[in-house]
Amino acid sequence: MEQKTDEEIALMIQDGDKELFGMLVERYEQKLLRYASKFLSRNSADAEDAVQESFLKAYANIQSFDTMRKFSPWIYRITHNQIINSLKKRGREPMVFFDYDTFFPSFASKDKTDDEINRKELKELIDSCLNKLDQKYREPMVLYYIEEFNYKEIADIMHIPMSTVGIRLKRGKETMKKIYDKTYGK
Repeated sequence: MEQKTDEEIALMIQDGDKELFGMLVERYEQKLLRYASKFLSRNSADAEDAVQESFLKAYANIQSFDTMRKFSPWIYRITHNQIINSLKKRGREPMVFFDYDTFFPSFASKDKTDDEINRKELKELIDSCLNKLDQKYREPMVLYYIEEFNYKEIADIMHIPMSTVGIRLKRGKETMKKIYDKTYGK
């Protein structure tokens, strides 16, 4: 069987082949867990619950998905809403923990010991700066740099204009630099 696009699978589901939804779950579960864990607590159960609820909502509303559009922003938007709802229910500030390997995939060191120390220190540094960043700047940065969505897809997920995405990314980077300079005196 040839590889079907997400949109083709969604259309087949809309046409009655509901069991194919499992393919979409397989394709997106780890990505959405990574995304949700950037905003929910270190307790993986919170992220897992948000993602599970997102898939349930996506399944229940698959008929409303426009198969002429990309599937990924649609499922991320559902997950975005679920994360926001979870945060409101718990009354907690979101916490961001970047996966260093995703953020800096080209980093390599000859000395494995130094490599591990440097990665750990840099990850802690990034996490520290990001935790001080306002969520309105944090979320587009996660979507752009970690989840690798383009401006249009981020705009669809967050329901904001594309120009606002660009502004928030620019301000987020500027603010992170200021936080770094203030905290670490560089």
